[in-house]
Amino acid sequence: MRHFLYIGILACCFASCGTKKAATSEKTNSKQDMAYIQAFHNAIRYKVKGQFNDAIQAFDSCLTMRPADDAAAFGLSQCYLQLDNKSKASEYTELATRLDPNNIWYTQELAYMYYNQGKFAESEKCFAKMVKAQPSNVDWLFAHAEILKRLGRQNDAINSITKMEDQLGVLPDLSIQKFELYLSMKQDDKGLAEIQKAREVYPDDLSLIGTLVDYYFSKREISKAQSMLVELVKNDPTNARANLALGDLYYRQMNKPEAYNYFKAAFQGTDIDLDTKMSLILELYEKQVVVDKELVELADLLIQNYPNNAKSYSIKGDLLLRNSDKEGALNAYKQALKFEENKFPIWNQVLILEYELLKFDDLYKDARACSALFPTISNVQLLYTIACVQLDRFQEAVDAADTGKELVVNDPAMESEFYAQKGDALFGMKKSQEGAEAYDRALAIFPDNLLTKNNYAMRLALANMDLTKAEKLINEVLDTKPNQAPYHDTKGLILFKQGKFKQSLEQFTIADELEKENKNYVEHMGDAFFKLGDSSKAMELWKKALSLGSKNKSLSKKIQTKTYVDPEY
Repeated sequence: MRHFLYIGILACCFASCGTKKAATSEKTNSKQDMAYIQAFHNAIRYKVKGQFNDAIQAFDSCLTMRPADDAAAFGLSQCYLQLDNKSKASEYTELATRLDPNNIWYTQELAYMYYNQGKFAESEKCFAKMVKAQPSNVDWLFAHAEILKRLGRQNDAINSITKMEDQLGVLPDLSIQKFELYLSMKQDDKGLAEIQKAREVYPDDLSLIGTLVDYYFSKREISKAQSMLVELVKNDPTNARANLALGDLYYRQMNKPEAYNYFKAAFQGTDIDLDTKMSLILELYEKQVVVDKELVELADLLIQNYPNNAKSYSIKGDLLLRNSDKEGALNAYKQALKFEENKFPIWNQVLILEYELLKFDDLYKDARACSALFPTISNVQLLYTIACVQLDRFQEAVDAADTGKELVVNDPAMESEFYAQKGDALFGMKKSQEGAEAYDRALAIFPDNLLTKNNYAMRLALANMDLTKAEKLINEVLDTKPNQAPYHDTKGLILFKQGKFKQSLEQFTIADELEKENKNYVEHMGDAFFKLGDSSKAMELWKKALSLGSKNKSLSKKIQTKTYVDPEY
């Protein structure tokens, strides 16, 4: 429905003059007539120039001189409308219509005015009068039909649309309107007949097909809806929404190959946005324990279509992570950060994956960058501390741990971990006593942390310090987790330092059986064999550890000198 139809005042003057000639005095040169004509011309001139207040004064003078002057009343309505005084505009539009009820243009203005005021019953009376006067005026028929619909007069609205069809022929838009009206009256068969009649003229019209698709879905006639969707996509292969709906149907029918074909077509379309496409991927992702490769391909299409949007890369990272492709996921998340570096959840995934993949150089760099963006998040500071320890940046690790533990709020486990990392760093700096104190503090805060106990025991063993305490700690760990290879390796190391080489070999062997091909366990078995006098077996195991990727400087010396060398820690 359009808004006010603003009628030019001059046209109205001409329209009204014909109705006044018989009643006008022949003494057109009287002083009163001359004053009226002058005032009217002034009013027109002011209105054309946009001097609406002056025009109002002039038109008021006209009405004072001729109270039955419809043209002056209408001129006032137009001026008040320009000044956004809708109340006055309405008042004078109604006056002009009362003064000349046969002027169809006044009636038109009044009809639209009532419509915009929500006075639909009054507006309908005006339009009824208008279409009666000009039954071939399609604009008026259309507006009349709209108002009839608002008034709940569906049959009358259908009749009005039918009159439009008499002028214009069958058109998809008009047929759909009649269809919807019939549906509102529970006359579905008549509505469907209108659509079918239109399809005889426009068999490939997308709006008609889409209307049938929506209708059949609403009635849960899925097979009919699916047939119409197939037809819709056939006629419009780039219709992303139709492809998406059809793909969803095939997916529900467990026909994944067909479903993904339509999903891919939808993703290549332009009439659905990024968030809609992402919602589909997330919906499928939630249903899959192992992500389909085709779903990853959809994510690739997102990246292709939205190469500068972080969401495209982050969702691919989520998919790859579900499939345990940590390297691929990490690369995707890092790409996402290039376009949206202030998203902490993406940073968090990057840092955790770098930690899990032992990429400590990258973790050190990225954790520092993330910490600068999010300086109050303790988890970021902890990962930064860990990276410092692993890269032998011990003093930096101590400083980072001291900063990090001040960020912790009501999280004993994390606070304990900061002290443990500080202990590791202090042991690395050969400050063994201070390191032990930091570890003791960590266990006092959170005594049930098995990993902290294991690491503390290992540090004591490597420092050849308080081995009794170290053995007590590792035994507590093994009592709780007896089948963990690293814990048996730690106990073997303690026994080795105590000179109990046979018992240490037993522990190293258990660790090797629990976790095959671990370079550290293989090297430690070699150490035990050497101490037990089997240097040949020791050399065999040392060389195997080297082939498995060990980079310990002490290992190279063992192989070169064919003798045991204490590790460089």
